[in-house]
Amino acid sequence: METLIVHWNVNPAILQLGGFELRWYSLLFVSGFILGWFIMRSFFRREKIDEKLLDPMLYMLLICTIVGARLGHCLFYQPDYYLGSWKGFLEIFQPWKGGLASHGGTIALILGIWWYAHKYGRANHFDMLWVMDHLVIPVSFAACFIRLGNLFNSEIYGGPTNLPWGFVFERNGETLPCHPTQLYEAGTYLLLGLCLYALYKWRLDKMYRGSFVGIFFIVCFGSRFLIEFVKNPQVDFERDMLLNMGQLLSIPFVLLGIGLLVWACVRKVPARAVHPEPQSKKKEATHYARPLRGE
Repeated sequence: METLIVHWNVNPAILQLGGFELRWYSLLFVSGFILGWFIMRSFFRREKIDEKLLDPMLYMLLICTIVGARLGHCLFYQPDYYLGSWKGFLEIFQPWKGGLASHGGTIALILGIWWYAHKYGRANHFDMLWVMDHLVIPVSFAACFIRLGNLFNSEIYGGPTNLPWGFVFERNGETLPCHPTQLYEAGTYLLLGLCLYALYKWRLDKMYRGSFVGIFFIVCFGSRFLIEFVKNPQVDFERDMLLNMGQLLSIPFVLLGIGLLVWACVRKVPARAVHPEPQSKKKEATHYARPLRGE
């Protein structure tokens, strides 16, 4: 069984040219957005939504993901450092010098989607829940890519394990096999994305609005809550906590997912975009059809 143990010592940089460095994490991060754009385009075409709205959606997603994830890491995990000095505060704006937190990115995305739906939804016959239902499918695949990027960075992994698929992260000086929690999460997000996509492709007309995002929140953050039990603490203060910060932040999203599923079953609003029937204009009678005076 020990032959299955992986001795992981992959260089996180794909290439280096002078001061420029291309890392696997960056490539996978951008690839998730590119794949998501093509998936959303297929959704827009199927439901007859103007494809010109894809570009502002992409910009919104990029800004909210990066800004929200960075602020989430700084405020949830190391507020004493980032808010305790000017040096730390300035590093908030330098994401390459720290981490990103998925919970912060999710909160920012919800706010960004609210803005997007408020600006473009009414004229194009969709609302915030419609956008969220569709976005969670490519987001699942993007989250999978990001966790694979964490694997290439040899970061965010678990404690020692006797299981045969343990990874020895040699770049960090590890000598014992550890839980590859990056792969646990990446596999979960991949399966979640495939299942949601299958529901969209073959069961869209039988799904209710809010059900896709409800399933996403329950599975994504429910699995995150469980995987955190075998993951190493990201910051020192988590060592004395019964539940770590990642678990505490996951609980509200799981509850929100349950609430959305209940709401979807009660309201029964179709998941598909509903376009109003074009109203036929009443033809006005021509002068040839008007009765002559005296008749």
